[in-house]
Amino acid sequence: MNTRELIVEILLEILEKEKYSHLVIRDVLQKYDYLDSRDKAFIKRVADGCVEWKIKIDYIINQFSKVKVERQKPLIRTILRMSVYQLMFMDNIPDSAVCNEAVKLCKKRGFQNLQGFVNGVLRNIARKKEQIEYPDREKDIVEFLSVEYSMPTWIVEKFIEEQGEEITEKILAGFMEIEPVTIRMNENADEESVESLVNEWKKCKVEVGKHPYLSYAYCLKGIDGVRNLPGFEDGLYTVQDVSSMLVCEAAGLKKGDKVIDVCAAPGGKAIHAAQKVGKEGIVSARDLTEYKTSYIEENIERMKIENCEVLIWDAREVREEDIGTADVVIADLPCSGLGVMGKKKDIKYRVSKESLDSLVKLQREILDTVYQYVKPGGILLYSTCTINKQENEDNVKWLTENYPFETESLSAYLPDELKAGEDGVMQLLPGIHETDGFFIARLRKKA
Repeated sequence: MNTRELIVEILLEILEKEKYSHLVIRDVLQKYDYLDSRDKAFIKRVADGCVEWKIKIDYIINQFSKVKVERQKPLIRTILRMSVYQLMFMDNIPDSAVCNEAVKLCKKRGFQNLQGFVNGVLRNIARKKEQIEYPDREKDIVEFLSVEYSMPTWIVEKFIEEQGEEITEKILAGFMEIEPVTIRMNENADEESVESLVNEWKKCKVEVGKHPYLSYAYCLKGIDGVRNLPGFEDGLYTVQDVSSMLVCEAAGLKKGDKVIDVCAAPGGKAIHAAQKVGKEGIVSARDLTEYKTSYIEENIERMKIENCEVLIWDAREVREEDIGTADVVIADLPCSGLGVMGKKKDIKYRVSKESLDSLVKLQREILDTVYQYVKPGGILLYSTCTINKQENEDNVKWLTENYPFETESLSAYLPDELKAGEDGVMQLLPGIHETDGFFIARLRKKA
């Protein structure tokens, strides 16, 4: 199979069979690892791009096709989507080559009778792509933002309702930015070791910059897999978004603390906490399945962490021996993921209005259990990677109304650049903050 045929196979798995995009793309690139690096980069870019921009691509196709996208045969709409992405977003590929390759694919896959249809639609788009009529911003802001940033209308409506039009557009634009890989250095590493490691990365032609929020956070660009960089196998750093790093900062961890991380996979926050509480402290990292806890164990071993235990545990089930024993409980709970749609391109097609209610129910079932582990005067650190008041502010309100907790100011724990409020909660927003979309709430248990 040539590269475009591989892309079609990837997109059929993701968009027609609803498989997770990052897993499908990873597996295909591993299977065809012998391909030239430029071919692999092309496959990844087009596959990711088609998923990310599907709504806008389908809008364009529907402008030029008498047969609307939803009524086309899966293979044909997939070939059209892949080709339109190249026509609209990749200037280095001649339009004629895009159209010719699409026609060849139709023939190869047994759709000779539709070659003319595919060729006609694509050549028409290529000729008139500068004259495409998009939704009028003034007449319908929701449809405009939906097509402009390829976002389902119900999510646009929800963001506008909660954040306003101006902030919503900044969030949607933030999702579309190419983000660097963020890594967290071992906080216990000395300055000389960190400087030496950074210099080694630069020798590998990696662009390295310090993140403005945390001294131990770095941004990397131009890397071909973080596992290939010096220091990874030695446990000198781990991949983690800064929003996730801020959880342990907001928790105000001290040497000797006992920490329970109730939904810990893949272990970034648990390992961060273990480094902060030191050998005098202990972290208990739990998750629901052996599959998930294996990721935590793998990262603990690589990072050489000795004060973190791992348990397979359903967070909705009470563990009696933990009641009233934890200085800090980290509850970074399963959520809709509306804050990380820039990294996980297919979330916006998977989540639905209806699923939000069931997620809130699950979150409250977990909170109804794990609050018991916090000792009097201890901290419950609640967080999600979403932008949704039902899952965030409403859950905090529910907690403080039903359990002996009160929110506590975050300003003493988070960087000055974030200007954290005094109400104990913070919503981080892409396009506004230099992080994923993330929610943090610090709650102290009343004595």
